[in-house]
Amino acid sequence: MSIGIILLVVLVVVVLWVVVVYNGLIRLKNRVDEAWSDIDVQLKRRYDLIPNLIETVKGYAAHESKTLEAVVEARNAAMVAQDSGDAKAQAEAENTLSSTLKSIFALSENYPDLKANQNFLELQRELTDTEDKIQASRRFYNGNVRDFNTKIELFPNNVIAGMLKFTKREFFEIEDEKERENVKVEF
Repeated sequence: MSIGIILLVVLVVVVLWVVVVYNGLIRLKNRVDEAWSDIDVQLKRRYDLIPNLIETVKGYAAHESKTLEAVVEARNAAMVAQDSGDAKAQAEAENTLSSTLKSIFALSENYPDLKANQNFLELQRELTDTEDKIQASRRFYNGNVRDFNTKIELFPNNVIAGMLKFTKREFFEIEDEKERENVKVEF
């Protein structure tokens, strides 16, 4: 075999390897984007349910307006963070909203009529289901981010990823230790 044929074979192998790495990176990038979109879908569902829940609770707990206002403020902050496109800000806002929603459910313990109200129970079930789906979407997103980040950090993939400007993605995680604690509701 001549040197020209050997160089051609090596060049073809290198080009094929670059194509395979590139396609793998694109596949993982798209999975991360899809996972982020899944989170957005569930958050939109949550945002739609919260006003209905607030209205139902207002009728029974008018004097608990501070708790209700905190939920509304957290919802609005989360919607603004979602529109900003900043993953870290959105994660923080969503974690705050989750914490304030727990206080609404704690209110129901002090109002037996509210706890028995069918509208409230259905909204609570829907919101709980949505919260579970958000958690599952976050885990799915974080798994895809882990796979993507691992792929772009491994040698020799990191060479191709660096040349093509693939960058690490942020995990969706709890930043504040306070958010890890149970919600304390006082009356």
